[in-house]
Amino acid sequence: MMFQGFKETILKRKLDKLLSQSDFNSASSLKKIKSVGIITSEKIISEIDLQKQIEVVLKCSNTEICSFRKFDKTADVSCKHFTEKDINWKGQFKQDNMQVFLEQPFDLLIGYFNTNNIFLESAVLQSKAQFKVGFAGVNSMLYEIEISEKIDNVNAFTLELEKYLKIIKKL
Repeated sequence: MMFQGFKETILKRKLDKLLSQSDFNSASSLKKIKSVGIITSEKIISEIDLQKQIEVVLKCSNTEICSFRKFDKTADVSCKHFTEKDINWKGQFKQDNMQVFLEQPFDLLIGYFNTNNIFLESAVLQSKAQFKVGFAGVNSMLYEIEISEKIDNVNAFTLELEKYLKIIKKL
């Protein structure tokens, strides 16, 4: 257990270094949103049908979701989840399914979590998505748009997201 805190500290330093080196001034394409990736936690997924609500509001059917859950020896391995054990000390994901998810060039990636979590933040940073959106107060360097809303109010979040995407002509 002591090593877990040490691993998180190392990953936090690596994340901060990558964020400081990244060039976020690159112009976003004016490409319309057709594919959406969602990174969230298992707790949120168990309480909210997030994928369906995003698909309805954004009118897209090409949506994939990947969630973080705490490691549990008794839990089945799933291609829709990742744990702290699936990321190595260098900050690279070891699970093939997670690598495939991160390599997909989604038109939009939604980081649907409102608390700092080094594993979720690392996944958002490593994603090859064209445009990233998330909650305000997590890590402003990860996203092009941050929305200030309560995590359990999915409808308000998606309506606000739709409004901003229309303004910048991505919908």
